[in-house]
Amino acid sequence: MSYKSKILGLAVGGLLSLSGLLSTLAQAQEADLSPEQKGRVRAEKVEAAIKLIPAGYKFVTPGKLTVASVPGRLPFAAYATDNKTPVGSEPDIAQLVADGLGLQLELIPIAWADWPLGVVSGRFDAAIHNITVTEERKEKFDFSTYRNDLLGFYVPLNSKVASIAKPEDVAGLRVIVSSGTNQEQILLRWIEANKAKGLPASEVQYYDDEAVLAVALQSGRADAYLGPNATSAFKAAKEKTTKFVGGFSGGWPETAEIAVATKKGSGIADAVTVALNEQIKNGSYAKVLSRWNLSAEAVKEARTNPPGLPRK
Repeated sequence: MSYKSKILGLAVGGLLSLSGLLSTLAQAQEADLSPEQKGRVRAEKVEAAIKLIPAGYKFVTPGKLTVASVPGRLPFAAYATDNKTPVGSEPDIAQLVADGLGLQLELIPIAWADWPLGVVSGRFDAAIHNITVTEERKEKFDFSTYRNDLLGFYVPLNSKVASIAKPEDVAGLRVIVSSGTNQEQILLRWIEANKAKGLPASEVQYYDDEAVLAVALQSGRADAYLGPNATSAFKAAKEKTTKFVGGFSGGWPETAEIAVATKKGSGIADAVTVALNEQIKNGSYAKVLSRWNLSAEAVKEARTNPPGLPRK
């Protein structure tokens, strides 16, 4: 079975098998981190999308699409070699959207926790960084989907943990996860389910600093890390210090999609969706995902405000 077929199985609710990583990130060490990004995929204006921009919509900066980016982990986003320019798959998607809308791209690097208020307050026109569509978030944001959401468990290479495929498998483990994320909510639900069964308690650990997180995992202070599969797989292929032991949809037990987030009711989401669909149609979108080894997470069609993950 091909990797793509395995991912399709995952999207229906199954778990990602270990062999599914065989085709992941052979090019991880060759990622272009130059601020110039000469290999970045560019797109033509999409007139149908431009016509959908509301006449009364005011961009943060006229003629520019101001996008919140969260440099931290590749392939999604990291700082270029100049230590100030965000590069990665999400800045590339932002570029496609800006090009399609006939605008210049303005990327603003921020911390993850700052994007919601930034979009609501009008500091950014959009936020593009692995943001999952949820019903709760839809109360404040409009969404234009562009990628499937996959999560993965990773452990040190010498770990005795061979597989994490169900809630019972995290019983008694010390697991690192990012606060305020869907994976945190899933992990907490798993822990509560285990508690109800009388299984050993799990310890949840949080680290804002990537280096500290890595040290905790390698030193044995933590047993596993749960996060977006793409970032962990990218790092595993590059550094060869961790290994994949299990994965599932970011909306477990339901499927989940990643989307461009814009302010609720601003009216720009439909324009973004049309711009994305044109890039899917003409192949530019596929080139972006291929550039960052994310082809397995591709969607066939961008959608505006599809059903999101239910409220917890």
